[in-house]
Amino acid sequence: MIRNVFINRTDSAKSIDMKFNLKIMTFACCLLLMAGCKKTEENFEPPYPEGKSPLGIILNDTELPTPAEGTPGTTVTISGTGLLPYKDKLTFLFNGEPAEVTEITATGITAKVPDNASSGVTSVMVGDNIVFGPVFKVQGLISFDPTFRVVNGTNNQIYQAFKTSEGKYFFLGSFTNYDNKGVVVPINRIVRTSLDGDMDRTLRSGTAANGTLSSMVAVGNQYIIAGGFGGYNQRNENISNLTRINNNGTIDTMGISTFVPVGKNDTIKYFPRFNAGADGFIDKVYSHQGKIIATGNFRYYVSRRYDQPNFYETKDTVILDSTEVRQIMRLNADGTLDKSYRFNTGTNRSLSGGNGYVNSFMHTDVANEGKLLLFGSFSTFDDAPAGYLVRLNADGTRDNTFNTGSGTNLEIAYANYNASTNKYLISGRFRTYNGVTSPGIALLNADGTIDNGFVPQAVTGGFIRGARQLSDGLIVVFGDFKKYGNYTRNGFMVLKPNGELAPGYNATGIFNGYLNDIIETTSADGKRALLLIGGFNRFDNVEVNNITRIIIE
Repeated sequence: MIRNVFINRTDSAKSIDMKFNLKIMTFACCLLLMAGCKKTEENFEPPYPEGKSPLGIILNDTELPTPAEGTPGTTVTISGTGLLPYKDKLTFLFNGEPAEVTEITATGITAKVPDNASSGVTSVMVGDNIVFGPVFKVQGLISFDPTFRVVNGTNNQIYQAFKTSEGKYFFLGSFTNYDNKGVVVPINRIVRTSLDGDMDRTLRSGTAANGTLSSMVAVGNQYIIAGGFGGYNQRNENISNLTRINNNGTIDTMGISTFVPVGKNDTIKYFPRFNAGADGFIDKVYSHQGKIIATGNFRYYVSRRYDQPNFYETKDTVILDSTEVRQIMRLNADGTLDKSYRFNTGTNRSLSGGNGYVNSFMHTDVANEGKLLLFGSFSTFDDAPAGYLVRLNADGTRDNTFNTGSGTNLEIAYANYNASTNKYLISGRFRTYNGVTSPGIALLNADGTIDNGFVPQAVTGGFIRGARQLSDGLIVVFGDFKKYGNYTRNGFMVLKPNGELAPGYNATGIFNGYLNDIIETTSADGKRALLLIGGFNRFDNVEVNNITRIIIE
C-alpha cells in the first residue's frame, strides 16, 4: 500500500521533488567548487618562495654540491639554470660569505670556498634578489668526537659536569632523561657516567631531586649538591636547595627521636644529616679549607630543629630557623653558618652584598686560592660602587688590588679565569669596560685591568652569551649573533688571543642555544677535545641535545 501511494503521487508532488533535487544538486556542486578552490589555494606557490627571485634563476637545492664538503679553497659546482644572463652581476655565497666564481654555464655555477666560510646554505644574489641552493659542509679543525657515546643527550639543560676523583662525570641539571635511559623510570636531574658518556647504573639516586640541580662539590667521600629543590629521593621535604649525598647517590640521613605529646611513644624519623639551606636558588657551591661556600639568589640561611616541641601543635613538628645572609654564605662542615665570614654579629645579618643578581667563580690555582670572583647585574657591592664585577679575598673581604675601574656599563653574564694564561674573560651585554669599547666581551689581566692586546670586533644580529679562554690562548665564544665584524658566523666561533678569528676553527655551521660550561678534555683515542654542556639543540647544524664532545685540532 505504501508503495502504491508513492507510485500514484500527483504531478504537483513530483514537481516539488524535482525542485528539491535540483537544489540538492546545486548545493553539492557549490561544495565541490568550494573544495576545488580550497585545494587550488593550498597548492598555490607564491612567486618568490624562500628567497627565489623572479629572474628565472633556479638552484637545485635537492642535489648535493660537487664535492659535498671541503676545505677553504675547494672548487665547488652547484647545479642550476638561468644563471648565464646575470654572470656579470651575480654574487655567489657560502653561508653568507662571498666567493670567487670560476665558471658559469647553462647547467650550473662553480666557485671557490672562501677562507672565512662556514658550513651552511649556498646562495646566489643579484641586486636585492636572492636564490638559495644546497647546503655545503666546510671542513675545519673542529669536528664531532666519534668516541663520545652519548647519542640522544638530555631532555632539558645540563648545568654542571663534575669530574670525580675516580675518573667519572656527574651531570647535573633540570633533565629527567639521559640518552633515552630515563623513558620508563625518570632520571631526575643527576646522572653519573664514564668519561665517554656511558651511564653508570650503580648510582642509587632513586627519584633524586624534585627540582633543578645546578652545582656539586666533593667533601671527603661525599658530595654537597645545590640548586632549586625541596626534596631528594625518599626525603621529599625538609630540604632547602642544599643537601649532602653519599658516593653511591643516596642522601646522607640520620634518625632522630622527634618530640611527641606526653604519654605517647617516641617516634624515630630520618632527616638530612647536613642541616643547612637557603630560601632561594643556589647557583654555585665550593669547598675551601674544610668549609662550604654557596652563592646564589637567596636572602636567608635556613636550618631546622627536628626535636623541639611546638607549643601550638600536638603532633610531631620541624621548626625552621633563618638568618639574613645575602647572596654569599660560608658554612662549617656540619652545615652551621660560619659567622666569621662576611657577617655583622652586631646586627646578626650578613654584609649587604650586591644590589642585583650575583654569580661567581672560585679560584683553585695556587696564586689566588680561595678568592671569589663575583659578577652579574649589580652596580654596588657592600654599599660601595662596583661596575658589575668585584673580587673577594679568601676571608670574604673585598680585594682592592683587583682594579676594575668603572667596570662595565651593563651586566656581565659569564666570567671565568684561566690559570695557564693568567687571564679573566668576561662576556655579556655590556659595551664598555672601564671606558674602553668592549662589544660584549673583554679579556682582563690578573689585576683586573683590560688586556689591550685583545681587540674584539662588533657582533651583529644578536649578542655574545658567553666565552671561555682555553689553555693555549684560543677563545671559544657562543651566543645568538649572526656576524663578527664583516664575517658571517653561526652563534659559535673561535678567536685568537688578539680577537681575530682563528683560521681553520671557524667552519662550523649553525649553533642554537647556550652553553653552561666548556670543559677541556680528551677523546677516548687521546685527541684534544671540548665537552660542551648547556641548553642547546643544534651544533654545526646537527641536532644535539644539551651535550656533545668535539675534537679541536
